[in-house]
Amino acid sequence: MIPHRLLFASLAVVLVSYGAARGVPAPHAEKLITAEGLSTHIQVLASDAFEGRAPATRGEELTVTYLRDQFASLGLRPGNHGDWFQTVPLVKITPDPSTRLHITGGAAPFDLASTEDVVVWNRRLTEWVSLTESEFVFVGYGVSAPEVGWDDFKGLDLRGKTLVVLVNDPDHGLESGDFLGRRMTYYGRWSYKYEEAMRRGAAGVLIVHEDAPAGYPWGVVVGSWADHPRFDIPPAPGSPERLALEGWITRDATGRLFSAAGLDFATLKERARRKDFQPVPLGLKASTQMYHSLATSQSRNVLGLLPGRQRPEEVVIYMAHWDHLGKNDSLPGDKIFNGAVDNATGTAALLELAKAFTALNPAPKRSILFLAVTAEESGFWGSWYYTQHPVFPLAQTVAGINFDILNVSGPTRDVVVVNRGASELEDFLEDVTGPEQRYLTEEDAPEQGFFYRSDHISFAKVGVPVIYTKSGVDLVRGGIAAGQAAVRRYTQNDYHKVTDEFRPEWDLTGMAQDVRLFFEVGRRLADSHEWPNWREGNEFRPIRDASRGE
Repeated sequence: MIPHRLLFASLAVVLVSYGAARGVPAPHAEKLITAEGLSTHIQVLASDAFEGRAPATRGEELTVTYLRDQFASLGLRPGNHGDWFQTVPLVKITPDPSTRLHITGGAAPFDLASTEDVVVWNRRLTEWVSLTESEFVFVGYGVSAPEVGWDDFKGLDLRGKTLVVLVNDPDHGLESGDFLGRRMTYYGRWSYKYEEAMRRGAAGVLIVHEDAPAGYPWGVVVGSWADHPRFDIPPAPGSPERLALEGWITRDATGRLFSAAGLDFATLKERARRKDFQPVPLGLKASTQMYHSLATSQSRNVLGLLPGRQRPEEVVIYMAHWDHLGKNDSLPGDKIFNGAVDNATGTAALLELAKAFTALNPAPKRSILFLAVTAEESGFWGSWYYTQHPVFPLAQTVAGINFDILNVSGPTRDVVVVNRGASELEDFLEDVTGPEQRYLTEEDAPEQGFFYRSDHISFAKVGVPVIYTKSGVDLVRGGIAAGQAAVRRYTQNDYHKVTDEFRPEWDLTGMAQDVRLFFEVGRRLADSHEWPNWREGNEFRPIRDASRGE
């Protein structure tokens, strides 16, 4: 294999000569990022022809081909050692929609119906999984956080049991507490709940869905987990056995479950906010048989590279996920989940950024990698796979900038930073927002845990500083009330639904404004000698310091 330094140095020579032939200085390059350019790409990527861009489908083939061709036409180089693609191994899991949970042990047996009461699946990658009379235990928020003296399990043997768990963390709705108050920690994420239960040998987990602490309505759960095949990464040899049952249960069905056990859910939910909470066996048992059709498949990350002219072995990464939920032929009427906002907008931003950076003369000193990742909707598998098989060593990765669900409602005065205060990358962003007379602000709903809900978290977990912003809400035309209303409408009406389609009435000038800001952030990072880090006290800083030998 060609050493990284020699590979990128040779590519840099090609790009510098290319840029000199058609290059422009930074202020002019930035203006190449336009609402019209974004609109063109969004309309292509979110068209019915692309069939919802599900991994391992015809929609994927159209999508990755489009991205490769656009990157190539702009003069980028293949970003994976001469290849435009990074192959990501996946297993496609198609659940049986008729799966039911049979509940025994109360006054009378009853069933919980799929999609109406529960959405359940498993990740054991076997076609048939049986769960027989697994005892239910309510474990509050399902959190073990020794650093704050919190343990919802209190030493109870959970092997073979099915846990009922609250979504979010114990501080939800509070301004302060052991878990950062309103801001969700990773302990509040559904993925943590399953991981912790698996570590403790449980058979299954049902997470209680409530709109406010989850951050989205029940329809999103159904649309994300029940209406589509899911994708997973084959487990590594020697990995612990996965849960036999993962899933969500509605608030109403939870009430029926607790009533059958002779318990009051509201009372126990309130008790779960205390450190002295004790897990509660419900005296009920769950049984089910789940059939999944399985198919091994492959998907692809798309990588376009602009080599740095001086330090090509150091890289700034712009990322966005290209995938969405595909189509569901069993639906009446519209069957395609077009994913226009989620995430044709972010993917279009990558292409517009590439257009601006390839026009720069001189080219940036550090390399720029444009990374369009797969399988975000199934668990961030594309970005996770890149961090486990990075083209650039992680210690040489300066920073990551993630685009997911961009603003389609017009210019805003604010720039919303998710998990504000986490990293020194915000200093770069603040430097470029000031001259634009815009301001940085905290996300409106930190309790929804958006920092743990997109691909940047894969990079954070291996220490790479990342920044992620959401649509601003202080609209130039309409103010904060109008901006918040637009976000609510999208979340309630379109998020992970077939209605997430391109609309001609969108005002993409605000999106272009945001992308130009991050062009300048990335350009300054790429032309500097600085290595921004996580702030002191951040959970990811020790990982970064260790990776860089600091």
